[in-house]
Amino acid sequence: MTEPPSGHVVAVSRDDAHRFSKPTRESITLIAGIGVEGDSHAGITVQHLSRIRRDPTTPNLRQVHLIHAELFDDMAERGHEVAPGALGENITTAGVDLLGLSRGTRLELGEGAVIEITGLRNPCAQINGLSEGLMKELVSIDDSGATVRLAGVMSVVLAGGVVRPGDSIRVIPPAGRFEPLQPV
Repeated sequence: MTEPPSGHVVAVSRDDAHRFSKPTRESITLIAGIGVEGDSHAGITVQHLSRIRRDPTTPNLRQVHLIHAELFDDMAERGHEVAPGALGENITTAGVDLLGLSRGTRLELGEGAVIEITGLRNPCAQINGLSEGLMKELVSIDDSGATVRLAGVMSVVLAGGVVRPGDSIRVIPPAGRFEPLQPV
């Protein structure tokens, strides 16, 4: 059996207010079942303002947001400068095909924190406030008519711990068949 793919943490971010971008930090602390300690999106139930208005009792499947740094390189080639935390993600990664993971994939971060991928981020038009036209780059329709979302993945925290830039990421595929990611 081959070793599962691995990567590393490029940057970590958190913000205690509901702002679009999050400042990068030296570390973040993940709390099982809650999310990122001190982040406005941490909680057992949904914390995104638009989702709270719909149903505040909905389970929070968006506790930790991850984006692959390779996306920033691609966006720079298209004229959009994006830095870690700018799109509101908590963890910027490298070397892991986040968008190609199966629902239920677990990521072991650093020395024992574990998150489980729940689905794709469904970005909103606020992204254009960062760079005009960026939304069209991050959400598009492919040749088959399917919506393609590139703005990262969402997850829940299974095991807490401190996560820092440079930490390793170990990908643990779920048992059973591959389940493509859907927006959460």
